[in-house]
Amino acid sequence: MADLPATAPAIVVTEPGGPENLKLDHVPVPQPGPGEVLIRVRAAGLNRADSVQREGNYPPPPGASDIMGLECAGEIAALGDGVTGFQIGDGVCALLAGGGYATYCAVPAVQVLPLPKGFDMVQGAAIMETFCTVWTNVFDRGRLQAGERFMVHGGSSGIGTSAIMLAKARGAEVYATAGSAEKCKVCEDLGAKRAINYREEDFVEVIKQETGDGLDVILDMVGGDYLAKDLTLLRMEGRHVSIAFLQSPMAEISIVPIMLNRLTVTGSTLRTRTPAQKGEVVSAVHDQVWPLFENGSIKPVIDSTLPLAQAADAQRRMETSAHIGKIILTVD
Repeated sequence: MADLPATAPAIVVTEPGGPENLKLDHVPVPQPGPGEVLIRVRAAGLNRADSVQREGNYPPPPGASDIMGLECAGEIAALGDGVTGFQIGDGVCALLAGGGYATYCAVPAVQVLPLPKGFDMVQGAAIMETFCTVWTNVFDRGRLQAGERFMVHGGSSGIGTSAIMLAKARGAEVYATAGSAEKCKVCEDLGAKRAINYREEDFVEVIKQETGDGLDVILDMVGGDYLAKDLTLLRMEGRHVSIAFLQSPMAEISIVPIMLNRLTVTGSTLRTRTPAQKGEVVSAVHDQVWPLFENGSIKPVIDSTLPLAQAADAQRRMETSAHIGKIILTVD
């Protein structure tokens, strides 16, 4: 730690509110505790949760950094007591409970993976939150299998593009919804059999026409009245997984399709899980997804990159939903 600065640039929130309340400031460089590593951040991915935290509605878990940022890529700068398997200077990417919008962040080593071979830092910063979220929800909770039918709402988002690619690579028939013809084309280019522009088409009617008897798994980030619509599209033993509620956290549904088709309605969050629980997800992603990155089967979709100092502009772009794929902050 002797060669590290005492303070370094990071994005802080001056007060809860809009993107204009984000400020580049110098903050103390964190010290890695036992079982942790310190990462010199080179790139950090944006996620919708960042905006909710900035507004004051999504506080970090106890003990986590109050700096935003749920994923990053960089080099190992220091090792806490008991850490093995990493060396100073290793290129890594990490799943964070917070702290990514900074020059340095400390994170439990179980939440850190080596960069996939051939990936740069920007690509590395685009994968941990999205692919860990997709893996734990679509394949663990949703139990998606090869040959089944899968649909994701918000198919052009970071989560959506990751879900399409991974479900397709693992042998599922994939459908998606998105909000423009351009976004729908991206979804289909990534592997969706049919992407539905929800602004112009009724996704329920399209899915019924396309499939005849419906879907096996749906990943939903919209909430609200989408839940009731989704349940009409699930065939026998179907699974519905909620991970966000961009429309509303409230929904009115009929229990009848759940009973008649023996449906599973579930959901989860990732940020509040313990390091050990996150480590299990990270380990599974390393085993199941890293080979697909390294053989070129899939790669993250990058919308744009902006320097750390322009975090406010990056969040404004994310909040317009104009982006396709991931927005990344680069850190000098």
